[in-house]
Amino acid sequence: MNDRAGLQALQGVGSSGCCRHCRRKHFLPAEPARQEAEKIMAALARYGRIDLEASADTADPRFSTDYLQGPALGKMFGVMVAAALDGSRVVRRAFSGQYNGVWQVPGWVEPVFSLAQFYRLHDPEEQKIKELGCRIAELKPGSESRKRLTKVRKQRSRRLMENIHGLYRLRNFAGREAGLQELFPPGRGIPTGTGDCCGPKLLQHAAVHNLVPLGLAEFYWGRPNKSGSRSQGRFYPSCREKCFPLLGFMLCGLDEAER
Repeated sequence: MNDRAGLQALQGVGSSGCCRHCRRKHFLPAEPARQEAEKIMAALARYGRIDLEASADTADPRFSTDYLQGPALGKMFGVMVAAALDGSRVVRRAFSGQYNGVWQVPGWVEPVFSLAQFYRLHDPEEQKIKELGCRIAELKPGSESRKRLTKVRKQRSRRLMENIHGLYRLRNFAGREAGLQELFPPGRGIPTGTGDCCGPKLLQHAAVHNLVPLGLAEFYWGRPNKSGSRSQGRFYPSCREKCFPLLGFMLCGLDEAER
């Protein structure tokens, strides 16, 4: 067992995955970030919102934690402790996916893709897909016209998702870059939301901004999920379905960066 794997066994994994390039499993412990994560949880409980840097009179209602207690259920949050080039320690935080329809909230790291590119690609095509949906709703169920337009809408939706996936160019600490299609086994579909979890967001931010991650802890906040596998205030490792194929690549080179 290497030193990092031994640390992982003792402290719990914040992020882990197997890199398809170097064929090694890489680990990042949670423990160095758990205390900072607990501070964030305390702030969420105290202020009832995630725009923690805003004053009470300028807080955005969209960012209330009431959102996490409603039909949308709760959400995963992540906190990373990292070393900057000058040797100082910095703390960064992320939420999974969007928050109440918003991709970027002040005080939280950005998505792994360019928002400007995303909106240029997504919005016009999404409007066309919605228009097709309205036309389909007006047609008689089972009719050939309805079947044809339903097939067209499905094809456009699939093509849009493939193009959006193309915006995700992930960086690692060995100076390499890869797209989602390169990191998933051939023939395996890419799950919805891949690349939008806290771990990939935080590691991408670190790689782009020359930070060396020391620890990453993820916790759940809000109403329990439908399966009951997530409950508020508890820590969880990075997910296996969406993150494991990405994080091995993204953590590659970190051992050398820490030296």
